[in-house]
Amino acid sequence: MVEGRETTDGLGRGDGQKATDGLDRGGDTPAYRQALADAARSAGEDARADGGAVIEPPEGVLDTEAKQLLYDLVAIPSPSGEEAAAAEHLVEFFESHGREAWIDDVGNVHALADDSVLLTSHIDTVPGDIPVKVEDGELWGRGSVDATGPLAAMAAVAVEKGVSFIGVVGEEVDSRGSRYVLEQGREEPDAVINGEPSGWDGITLGYRGLLAGTYVGTSESGHTSRPDNNAIQDAMYWWSRVEDAFQTEEYTPVFERVTCKPVGVEGGLTEDGLSMETTMDVQLRVPPKYSVEDVRELADGELRNGTVRWYDDVPPVMTSSRTPVARAFRVAIREAGGDPRLLRKTGTSDMNIFARDWDCPMVTYGPGDSDLDHAPDEHIDLAEYERSLDVLRTVCDTLLDG
Repeated sequence: MVEGRETTDGLGRGDGQKATDGLDRGGDTPAYRQALADAARSAGEDARADGGAVIEPPEGVLDTEAKQLLYDLVAIPSPSGEEAAAAEHLVEFFESHGREAWIDDVGNVHALADDSVLLTSHIDTVPGDIPVKVEDGELWGRGSVDATGPLAAMAAVAVEKGVSFIGVVGEEVDSRGSRYVLEQGREEPDAVINGEPSGWDGITLGYRGLLAGTYVGTSESGHTSRPDNNAIQDAMYWWSRVEDAFQTEEYTPVFERVTCKPVGVEGGLTEDGLSMETTMDVQLRVPPKYSVEDVRELADGELRNGTVRWYDDVPPVMTSSRTPVARAFRVAIREAGGDPRLLRKTGTSDMNIFARDWDCPMVTYGPGDSDLDHAPDEHIDLAEYERSLDVLRTVCDTLLDG
């Protein structure tokens, strides 16, 4: 089993094609989330104002309905918080095939059918204006890999095979869409295939979890010659102890480590000059051998001064390669001429959220090179996209027959 890769552009927490060097996208803080939402809103407004940079593809390139759906969705800007237009297009796609579809109160698209299989992926992308074009058999555009490619594949196959579909919102920020599905008590399906880029011959079985929080410390102001720690030192010392608590051998795979990352620091004298104050935003990635509660307890145990407000937690997930879904994928990939790759990724995805409440077998799968997640040259190979459709069709047939 191999680990995924990560882009390190600092955008989103997303599926997390996390590199084995332990680099982290970071930035998942309240201030960051607001900045991301503002950027998404601005990107959506700009795209609507000028129609976006869309270059019409050569005639005959979009020769299947599934390719046309992918192109149309990539051409519709859908950064987190601005998914409405793409969601409406998905509804129209299902309705054009006689399927009932609707948008719920947070913006998710539902198209219920045979719950032997639930195909799901996220509608939102990170911000970024990449001209939409088809060139040398590749479709360029923001989201073509993460995760509009998998989203379009799931929708197209859901229509063909008559299985259930949910397109969720907000995965790149806070997974509000998948959380809402569970909060509303949606009945557990027999199997879940979550859409994220794994390559047409890859199957993602595991993700690390996430614990994010903000440390706040204060101290009296004083001359720097004094030996007492100030608030900045207290924050630094706490975080150093946390890192030491989770130190592992260098040869330990990143997936099996707790990765500790500070993602924002502010500190100094208060305006009145009477005290020092420090805030530090931190993230800890949690491998399956720990629970989020374990990691939180250990981090809290290293506090000497100051407080931490933990504002986000996502449990880790690791599924078996022997479930009916994983077996169906291995067989389907071999039938399509591939050698199945079993992946575990060091970030998080909506599979973490679904696996917390649903006990059914599930995997994450989808076309696209995850090295291009959030990248300025994001693009997807249309031949790979078609091969992933064939794999998904075979998997659905297998699970429906079972």
